[in-house]
Amino acid sequence: MLKAVKTENGLVRGIPAADPRVISFKGIPFAAPPTGDLRWRAPQPAADWDGVRDCLEFAPISMQSIPGLDETNIYTREWNVDPSIPMNEDCLYLNVWTPAVSTEDKLPVYVWYFGGGLQWGNPAEMEFDGERLARRGIVVVTVNYRLNVFGFLTHPQLWEENPEAPANFGNLDQQYGLFWTKRNIAAFGGDPDNITIGGQSAGGGSVLAQLNCQGNQGYIQKAIVESGIFYDPFQDRMRFTKEELLEQGKRFFAFLGVETLEEARALPAEFIRDKNNAFGAFWGTIPDGVYQTDTYWNNMKAGKLLDVPIMTGFTNNEFFTAPQAEDPDALKKEAEEKFGDRAQEYLDLVHAENGLEAAKENGLVSSVELGIRRMCSLLEKAGAKQPCYVYEFGPEIPGEDNPGAFHSSDLWFFFETLAKCWRPFTGKHYDLARQMCNYWAEFMKKGDPNGADADGTPMEKWEAFLEEKPAVMTFFDSPRAQVKPEDEVTAFLMDVTTRG
Repeated sequence: MLKAVKTENGLVRGIPAADPRVISFKGIPFAAPPTGDLRWRAPQPAADWDGVRDCLEFAPISMQSIPGLDETNIYTREWNVDPSIPMNEDCLYLNVWTPAVSTEDKLPVYVWYFGGGLQWGNPAEMEFDGERLARRGIVVVTVNYRLNVFGFLTHPQLWEENPEAPANFGNLDQQYGLFWTKRNIAAFGGDPDNITIGGQSAGGGSVLAQLNCQGNQGYIQKAIVESGIFYDPFQDRMRFTKEELLEQGKRFFAFLGVETLEEARALPAEFIRDKNNAFGAFWGTIPDGVYQTDTYWNNMKAGKLLDVPIMTGFTNNEFFTAPQAEDPDALKKEAEEKFGDRAQEYLDLVHAENGLEAAKENGLVSSVELGIRRMCSLLEKAGAKQPCYVYEFGPEIPGEDNPGAFHSSDLWFFFETLAKCWRPFTGKHYDLARQMCNYWAEFMKKGDPNGADADGTPMEKWEAFLEEKPAVMTFFDSPRAQVKPEDEVTAFLMDVTTRG
């Protein structure tokens, strides 16, 4: 086992996981602390160290709201359980799980970006344990990155100071972790030429952001986007222009009581965190003309997204969208604004003649499923050569709250970490998790999720998604391959937003 490894900055010592054939290294610095004058700058190289650095515990999480306080929040009950978890602006560390016995093993590598709306989250969450994937022959890397205003402040002075890296610092952290992995992972027994990046929710959106950066060409061989692509024709949630966020940045500085970057960088991190919580704004990825030349939607259409095999999917109880109108007249106006001369076609389709509530119910669609279908269609139209594999996750999730397959519930399954959850999972759930983790590992190995189960029998065949044959692997009681054409409303929305 590789218990001590030489990285570019120095030697690191790991510790056996629950399975002693897997060694975990936690808290490896991959960049300099983004503090002081490095606050709101692109990540910089980590310093070298002498001797052997013990990497036995997770590093502090990024600056964010203190987790675990809101006991009414389902995510607090699931995994953000520790209000006393260490937190620090010095947060650019990553973690590695490796089953390799030699630096010559050249095992496939998985680089993971956690979710949390780009405002919260951390790689120390208990569901992100990389051991089960590592047992399947994968070297797993989980990357921390700056969040909220620390990672995504947009301000005119940043453009003046450094137009080559003026924004999207959290995404640049993710990219820097990827680059570190490419340079160092061979020492952990990984193959630097066989890297899959993956993430869920905002982590999945971050995967798309990395695919939307031509500077990542050659660093990414495959990508996994779990509940991370949204298309909502009725709401503009989390869609901001550069100009809007520049103005927001100026308002935030006024809220802090400062006028310059120098003054803002001199403020304590905890003060900025607490003021940001009170400010109540969303900070996220924007086209900056450098790292993100345009939105990933526009670059998909133009054939400028990195062309790699993609696995993507959704849970069947997350992020539904419908018309926002509050009365019949407003519904008609909304349809005209959204769909132009096809407005009446939409109103007929949702049976608006039966009243507003009926129209909203009939028009209800999953914004994640719609986003996935739209992405696959755009990539196919743009001539992408690599396949997309699509899944739907919808098993019965136990617990007195009867939550259904809620957003993020699949995390326990494809990491195969159900035993860490408080929910009373039974044998069927563990079987499903084992098979999902198998599919994910096979995809990481070769860009195709098909392979054998633990007993050597072939798993249900998972075919690539095509418009003419929309193949979807459904994970309900057990994996089941299906062909799932669009329903009428989804087909209409696809026509007017993608195909029209």
